[in-house]
Amino acid sequence: MAINPYNRKPLKVLAALAAITIGLYGLLFAAATWGTAQFAPKLGLDLAGGTQLVLAPRLVGNAKVSTDQLNQARDIIVQRVDSNGVAGAEVTTTGGQNIVVSMPGTPDKTTEDAIRRSSQMQFRPVLAAAPGTNIPVPTGTSTGAPTGTATGKATGTATAKPSSSATPPKATGATTTAKSGLPGAFVKATTAPTATTPAPSATTGAATPTTPAPTSSGAAPANASDLAQITPELTKEFQALDCAKPGVLDGIVDDPAKPLVTCKNDGTEKYILGPVEVRGDQIKDAVAGYQPLSNGQPSGTVEIRLSFNGSGTTAFGNVTKRLVSLEDPRNRFAVTLDSQVLTAPTAQAAILDGQASITGGFTIVEARDLAQQLKFGALPLSFDLQTRDQISPTLGGEQLRMGLVAGVIGFILVFGYSLIQYRALGLVTVASIVIAALLTYVSIALLGWSKNFRLDMAGVTGLIVAIGVTADSFIVYFERIRDEVREGRPLRAAVDTGWRRARRTILAADGVNFLAAFVLYLLASSNVRGFAFTLGLTTLIDLLVVVMFTHPVVALLSSTKFFGGGHRWSGLDPQRLGVKAAKPRYAGRGRVAMPTMNKTAPATNDGSAL
Repeated sequence: MAINPYNRKPLKVLAALAAITIGLYGLLFAAATWGTAQFAPKLGLDLAGGTQLVLAPRLVGNAKVSTDQLNQARDIIVQRVDSNGVAGAEVTTTGGQNIVVSMPGTPDKTTEDAIRRSSQMQFRPVLAAAPGTNIPVPTGTSTGAPTGTATGKATGTATAKPSSSATPPKATGATTTAKSGLPGAFVKATTAPTATTPAPSATTGAATPTTPAPTSSGAAPANASDLAQITPELTKEFQALDCAKPGVLDGIVDDPAKPLVTCKNDGTEKYILGPVEVRGDQIKDAVAGYQPLSNGQPSGTVEIRLSFNGSGTTAFGNVTKRLVSLEDPRNRFAVTLDSQVLTAPTAQAAILDGQASITGGFTIVEARDLAQQLKFGALPLSFDLQTRDQISPTLGGEQLRMGLVAGVIGFILVFGYSLIQYRALGLVTVASIVIAALLTYVSIALLGWSKNFRLDMAGVTGLIVAIGVTADSFIVYFERIRDEVREGRPLRAAVDTGWRRARRTILAADGVNFLAAFVLYLLASSNVRGFAFTLGLTTLIDLLVVVMFTHPVVALLSSTKFFGGGHRWSGLDPQRLGVKAAKPRYAGRGRVAMPTMNKTAPATNDGSAL
């Protein structure tokens, strides 16, 4: 039997919805079978318990932590904990000294480190540089590098190290040179357009790494790059430092106003650095990605692109203007994180626009993790883990069962009301809620796998509220169809006209609902964010279901004899909707039966009604 052309479009829409649903459940099955996902949604702290971390601030000497510092640290930790989803963690302060982090599940070491480390990036000028290990170094410096600035670790910085390319791509990072499309950015010398032109300072300072650092002559330092910063004590510490020894930097005192003797994070170089000239809190934004080539295509070099705020832009510009005129290695600007050098690029041009990128042999995963921490701000303190305990759920399975029972009761009430009010048409409401429930379940399970979303009791409450929100959209649609039928339109025309008019109301109502959930999610924290997230998610699913399921199904039903003929149990019975029975009237010599509507019919020129 041929398909009615009127039904082709609804069938296509329903087929698309079926494909979306099957695809989502197929993805969940694959992720649970071959990945780390699970078929059931992850539960939050109040329903499944988790881990409690007590963090104590790491202080130097007799320093004390202020309330403002502690509150700032708490706010940043909250952002870091929830950066990969709505985990429902709780972060509080206790005793005016410590921070307590309660997280669902068992966090791994990477998560713990991301929470308690300061991740404060600082920019310090390089005063001296040498290989990281105290081993005899060949006197020759034949690097064989095709450029004069930076090809591997051994250029323009510490080339007393043998020119072997054991780790050439890492660390040297970058040069501060302009590039088309990326003005003033840090760009690796091997990809910059000026890579074939030797830098003026490339051949100077090669002996610096092999000789003891200069000592102070007693004069006051003129700036952070002045060699008067180096004292005999710093020289001795620099010569004795062996970056290959484990824990060599443990307990280092990092005073931003004083020089620092430290190592590169991979242990290949050691440095004497001047005082901090650009602080981590002057970074406005940080984004990780692949560095573009001169033709605009992405290269294989991973970078962290930074934007500085107003004061940071000024400070960074002033420093790079000064470093350009200095000899190697004092023309380098070291980027430190937690007192270790990430990279120490050479300054070849002044960067005045506050836009820079940092390269240093990062993997894309490492760069994204670091950029994420920097974007949320620099903690004013570093923290040590004081205690780590497992905690039991505060509500537990009984409250979850009661919440689910409440949801079932709500569904039954909606089901009963729909059958009483709309009879057989009410079954479409029930079917729509079931489809919405299936999509919500798989969405929450997938978000738990991909975004660490955990369903807490507040989130369950949002799901229960969504039953009413979903039913409300269908009621608006059905009532509009019935209004059109009351006005005398055939059911098929009433379905199309009613949908066009109801759609605007549904979109407006769901839009307001989603906006409220979005604002609540942005302004709230912890459990309230879980409620806002589920409410916003179910609002989007409601729109999807009413457009791709409810309307197409009603359109198909309108072409059937049961619904299209206005059966008394269809919910579209004309008499039940207020359309009065037909009354005969005389028209000429014959009797013509015409239905009399509630609405007065327009009159013709001869005064008779149409």
